[in-house]
Parts: sequence; structure tokens; C-alpha cells
Amino acid sequence: MRTRTRRLDASRSSGELTRVPMPADAVETHLSGVPAPGRQVPLITGFGPATVHVRDTPGSEDGIAVYLHGLAGSATNWTDLAASLAPHLRGIAVDLPGFGLSEPPDWFDYSCEQHAHVVIRLLEESLTGAVHLFGNSFGGAVAVLIAARRPDLVSSLTLISPAMPDLRPDPRRLSDPRIPLAWLPLLGPAVRRRLAAVPPGERARKLLELCFADPAAVPDDRLRLVVEEFRERADFAWAEAALGRTTTGLMWSWLSPPWRSPWNLLPEVAAPGLVVWGAQDRVVSVRKAPRTARELRRGRLLVLPRTGHVAQLEHPRVVAAAVIGMLREVEVDRW
Repeated sequence: MRTRTRRLDASRSSGELTRVPMPADAVETHLSGVPAPGRQVPLITGFGPATVHVRDTPGSEDGIAVYLHGLAGSATNWTDLAASLAPHLRGIAVDLPGFGLSEPPDWFDYSCEQHAHVVIRLLEESLTGAVHLFGNSFGGAVAVLIAARRPDLVSSLTLISPAMPDLRPDPRRLSDPRIPLAWLPLLGPAVRRRLAAVPPGERARKLLELCFADPAAVPDDRLRLVVEEFRERADFAWAEAALGRTTTGLMWSWLSPPWRSPWNLLPEVAAPGLVVWGAQDRVVSVRKAPRTARELRRGRLLVLPRTGHVAQLEHPRVVAAAVIGMLREVEVDRW
């Protein structure tokens, strides 16, 4: 079955792969940039209890969108896209364990598998029916795992610069190249002390310079929000470990044998998929974009010019229009 799926995907022309309708009437919402209110959700998992913080964007009851952020991110990364899609979908943005306001449980190992397990339990316990699942960067890798393992929970999959294996040895792809060293046996403690000493404002600036194609275009209120979140995280004893260990876990997953590679999960996704990538993505190369879309059985690709690693922050209305275009095509069986 998998071989046949890949052969069919390979037969799609570039025109078919990149045919993403962008309806002009899809998005008319004013974007205030104010994060949606949050709440803590207690969960019972197969490993033990957990509590996950989520932010709710009220919207149409026609469907529910669930948003998963990337490394060093949080649920607020989805504020503008969730607002843009509110006339069509109610939104739930998740702080993954160890990020935002989700304190990781004692049993958590920060692997992609356990992140996916927690989100699956959230979907099972809190929602009824399948959702429209979104993932950016590391959240994209988690979303792929969920969609492949639990197709009953996913109506559609939108991946924004997902963290597919990209083994270029370039430390400039991290907001701080010392992060992977923070959990080495000998160097780790000293590296962690130096990382903790970096002021929140400098951390925020480095992250925006890495993730945005044009950091100068970041609104002042967005910059203040990022700085505030970094300052808040500095007070959490678990925050530095969460970032370092999740980063390390992601990189180890990239080194998996071919039969365990994240690439092998994509053909298992039955849901319609939209892959969005920034042409100026400095974190995960846009060269991975065509393969990512082709490996999905029903995947299509939208590459945005003048866009970096976080298209949902840089061009939320454009991404929202593409999502609505996909959903309308799915309704008439043209995706």
C-alpha cells in the first residue's frame, strides 16, 4: 500500500501539487494581536497525570482548529491566524508540555512521541469528533505523528515549515547555537548557566531575527509580547530543560534509521494536507517543501515569497485564505 501511495504522489505534476485556491472572500477579520484567554486542562495519560494550558479563540462551530507551536514558541504564535479563521473555525492553541504555561509532568521525556501522546489525550478527553490540525516547525512534526497514528482525530492537516529531517550542520539555524550542548554530560551545566544569563530582550531579538524573513517588519506590540513571554519563562525552573531536551529529542529523531524516519509517516496520513513554507526560511530549508507535500497522499504546497519560518505570524491572512481554499475544495471532493 505504501509503495503504491508514493508512486501515485510522484505522478502528480508541479501544477497539481501547487494548486492552492485563495478565495478573496475568505478573510475579513480585524487582527488585534491580543492573545486569546487561556485555561489549564487536566489530563489522564498512559504515563501519568498532566496539565496542559490552551488558549481558546471563539468562532464558528462548523469545525475546530487545534494549533501546535514550534520550539521556543507558545500558543500565542497562533493568535493572528486563529482570529483570521474564527469566522470558519473555533480555535484551540496548545502550549506543548514545557512551553508557554504548560508545566511538564515529572514523567515527561520531551520526545516527539510523548508530545503527540499528550495532545492525543487532550483531543480524546476534551473534544468530540475530528479536528483541523495545524503545526508549525516542531509542532508540525508532532502533528504529522498524530495524523498518521490517529486518523480518526484529524479532518485536515496544515503544516507550516514542519521540522522534517534537515541535517545541514549550520548552527545559525538555532536562535542560540549552544542550545543542543546544554544537555551534554560534561559541558551541559556550564552551557545552561550561560544561556540563563542571556537577557530576555536579547533572546527575543535573536529568535525574531532567525524566524522572520524581515525582522524589521515585526510590530512593536509583537516584540513586546515575545520579550514578556521570555521574561516569564525565565521564572520557570523547567523552561530551559524543556527547550534543550526537546531540541535534542527532535535532532535524534532526524537520525533515526530510514524505516523510523519522520518521512515514513507522511504517506500514512489519510487527511487532506496543506503544506505552507517560507521561501526565506532559515530554520528548515524550503528545499524540503516539495517532498513534504508529495509524500502526503492528499498534500498540496504553498510557498510564500518574503516569508521565513513562521508564515502564520508573518502573513496570517494569506495562510488563512489558503486553509479556507483547501476546506472548500475538500467539500466538493477536489483536493
